[in-house]
Amino acid sequence: MNSTYDVLVIGGGPAGIAAACCAGESGASVGVLDDNPAPGGQIWRGERGTSENRLAHNWYRRLRRSPVEVLCGWRVFAHPGPGVLQAEGSRGDVAEFGFSSLILATGARERFLPFPGWTLPNVMGAGGLQAMVKSGLPIAGKRVVVAGTGPLLLAVAAHLAEFGAKVLLVAEQASLAQLVRFAVGLVQFGGKILEGVEFRRKLGATPYLTGCWVTEAAGTGKLERVTLRRAERQWTVDCDYLACGFHLVPNTELAALLGCAVHEGYVTVDDQQRTSIPGAYCAGEPTGIAGVDSALVQGAIAGYCASGQEDKARELMIDRDRLKKFAARLNRACALDPRLRELATPETIVCRCEDVSLARIRQHDGWRAAKLHSRCGMGPCQGRICGAALNFLLGWEADSVRPPLFPVHLKSLLKDGRPHSCNGRA
Repeated sequence: MNSTYDVLVIGGGPAGIAAACCAGESGASVGVLDDNPAPGGQIWRGERGTSENRLAHNWYRRLRRSPVEVLCGWRVFAHPGPGVLQAEGSRGDVAEFGFSSLILATGARERFLPFPGWTLPNVMGAGGLQAMVKSGLPIAGKRVVVAGTGPLLLAVAAHLAEFGAKVLLVAEQASLAQLVRFAVGLVQFGGKILEGVEFRRKLGATPYLTGCWVTEAAGTGKLERVTLRRAERQWTVDCDYLACGFHLVPNTELAALLGCAVHEGYVTVDDQQRTSIPGAYCAGEPTGIAGVDSALVQGAIAGYCASGQEDKARELMIDRDRLKKFAARLNRACALDPRLRELATPETIVCRCEDVSLARIRQHDGWRAAKLHSRCGMGPCQGRICGAALNFLLGWEADSVRPPLFPVHLKSLLKDGRPHSCNGRA
């Protein structure tokens, strides 16, 4: 396998697949690095080789027919020099991948907000529980509460119901007024309306409660019940799983490490998806949470532009700009209710990796001070969970990104006391 490419794509979700296909079909040598066992990202996890999702099936087929080299199980952790990234493989091996152009398609992760009991076993992210069910977790007959915000909730609830889960209710923190305004604006996006209607149909009589959220999870050793609030009413529901996620947070850490401009949490790009760093492009959720359709269009534009096919890219820009309007409506609809800041008590753990409570964190006046004195954000996730939570709770922003971006083996960092890299075959 080559270790240097005309175009290197980081991320094998929809944006990365589209970028790789369009660049590869234009004659460029293209490599894709993804840390999952198979391409598809979180949204298409487990759907390779199936025809149930026609959109995913068509893009997988296009990827297979392209000259693109897909390398799964590789996680980029450092940027040792211009035109090169360092990555660790799933077996602990390390390699350097060179490139002329780089496309960042690193996707997004769920946002979690701390509340009493959120660290109990069987309290999971909505997308996380869905991924585990796709990977074989038995869910049939289990009682599940789905809570948080965003269209992911309905999709997850419908998926769990298909696998036999007893979805007790869906608690959406957004108000009914917010959702009505969002729905009215979807007239020009008929396909998305039909998709939502189909998800709702699969849930049957399952209650879908707006302006509602979980205030506490409780149980002995694992989750047994959750407490919910809606307006002035508060009640408890017995359940086996809580799937809870508050929309998405873009994965911008690699972009920040490279020096790409990031504004209000998103990577800044121009009409050609170019970042502020020459030769580096970005597509999909890191530029704005907008869903799979937008990710595919942005990825295609980035792939064409990175391989010198700007004319083909321009043909897609009208669709890209139209989908930006959907993204703006979606993010307004998912705006978090300020009352969610009151969920965590002083004793609530905010940094799960280092067991740091909100009370300890509040003793400091910013992210850097909290890290230095409490180790908040210093654990294996490197602040990916608590950082987003504290951004909402306290308005703090992470002020630096340093390698390694992820936990790696010591041998990946050192060899004979020196930084180690490998230019051999991956």
